[in-house]
Amino acid sequence: MKKKKLVPFLAITLVASLGVTACSFGGGGAKDKGTLTVTDRAEPPNLDSAVSTDSASRNVLANTQEGLYRHSKDGKSIEPALAEGEPKISPDKLTYTFKLRDSKWSDGKPVTAKDFEFAWKRALAPETASEYAFILHDLKNGKAYNEKKAKAEDVGVKALDDKTLEVKLERVTPYFLDLVAFPNYLPQREDIVKQYGDKAGKFAKEASTNVYSGPFKLTEWKHEQSYTMEKNDQYWDAKSVKLNKIVTKVMKDSSATINAYNTNQVQVTLLGTDYIPKYKDSKEAKAVAEGSSWYLEMNQKNKLLQNKKIRQALNLALDKKEFQANVLQDKSVPAGGLVPPEIKANGNDANKLYRELFPEEPKFDAQKAKSLFDEGLKEAGLSQAPVLEMVTDDTTAAKRHGEYVKDAYKKNLGLEIKVSAVPFKQRLDRGKKGEFDLLASGWHADYSDSLSFIGDLFTSGSPYNRGKWSNKEYDALVKKARENTTGNVEERLQNLRKAEQILLEDAGIVPEYYRSVYYMVKPEVKDMVFNSAGFGEEYSFKWAYIE
Repeated sequence: MKKKKLVPFLAITLVASLGVTACSFGGGGAKDKGTLTVTDRAEPPNLDSAVSTDSASRNVLANTQEGLYRHSKDGKSIEPALAEGEPKISPDKLTYTFKLRDSKWSDGKPVTAKDFEFAWKRALAPETASEYAFILHDLKNGKAYNEKKAKAEDVGVKALDDKTLEVKLERVTPYFLDLVAFPNYLPQREDIVKQYGDKAGKFAKEASTNVYSGPFKLTEWKHEQSYTMEKNDQYWDAKSVKLNKIVTKVMKDSSATINAYNTNQVQVTLLGTDYIPKYKDSKEAKAVAEGSSWYLEMNQKNKLLQNKKIRQALNLALDKKEFQANVLQDKSVPAGGLVPPEIKANGNDANKLYRELFPEEPKFDAQKAKSLFDEGLKEAGLSQAPVLEMVTDDTTAAKRHGEYVKDAYKKNLGLEIKVSAVPFKQRLDRGKKGEFDLLASGWHADYSDSLSFIGDLFTSGSPYNRGKWSNKEYDALVKKARENTTGNVEERLQNLRKAEQILLEDAGIVPEYYRSVYYMVKPEVKDMVFNSAGFGEEYSFKWAYIE
């Protein structure tokens, strides 16, 4: 999703809101063993799991809702959650039958198989207009229903009884169990959706307008300031949940967050870029590789950016290694491609990582970049390039990113860049509407398979292809890989690799880095799980406690 998913991540990605001065938070803190106080860069734009797209929302959903599967305590794998054990899988791998364990919503009503059928079909319904509907297209007739070519009853998900969910797939999907751990596969209560729903426009927009199936329930939401989760006593595994309350303060300024941490007002915070050199060797610093990819998108409505040589020049003019060393200053990896190092090549059918099979070094050549840029200007019939607007988030780190890009393009190409640093929600909205020339974007994997990046982002018509780059050969290769009618995983992988090479050679994007982040975690905070599986939420509080 855009960290995250910019991140989104993540997806499609990952940052926003509050003031620059630390304040007294009250309630909780290091002396209260039942309350954990943390920060996040953004408040969730939308907690309706059918339409949610970003990593900030994903983090809240992962802690307040639970589906058939969830990430396990090791942070590297998945395990059955509301599913009672592994599903029964047909010999042709096209039918999965899940048995549900005894579980309840936060209001005491049982979670049933019908709640899953309703939620998945609602996410696919054309009238829901979910940008993430594609994530359910592997269901039989899922894509057809989403495109008004089939009916809801044709979709391959059916509650056989209260405890039995039958799922039929369109094709063999090696990463399907990863998918059912993803937010868009969470259950929803039809009566709650209708009570607060689409017409009233209040469903999942406030803490009180939803019910919760996960370890915590959202009890307070002060928009753009904070949100509070409390232990869900109705949760099936409540005995594993030790915290009574988690207070999340929305803070985008890195000096404010580290000040709050150092004065014991919060116990966990993301470490801002400016402070990484000072704190990265601290025993309280924790580096986490996200499994996310960050890049610049170039708007193809702009005549200048329609030129291939101009796009190639923009890629070659950025020194990604210098950017990582001097701006990010963390363990992020300079990117030469789209797929991050943590992502598997062929989902759960293989343990090989995509980038190990297909390494791709970042490219930087200022002299060649300038030559291509000048040739591109001539081909576009321009004597001088217009000023380009780069849209990014308004966090400290994002602003520094924008300034680096601006200076590099001025120095190496003579190109003027105007940086517009806007709140997270606004950046998402401007990306969706195509209101940019350059867009700082990121994607956090939805499932651990190279298709989550190559297939789900830059095909023609993809809702997350904000720049509208398009290539027919790329589309055809992704289609072959996605349908994979032969069941040949090696052929599938080669088609995905060829597609990525086309994207890179045609400079459909400017790859920048595969993100790792640092968290500061107080020593008394134990068993907070940071996800290192390469997909899904960034962290889980289910097992966390304060010593």
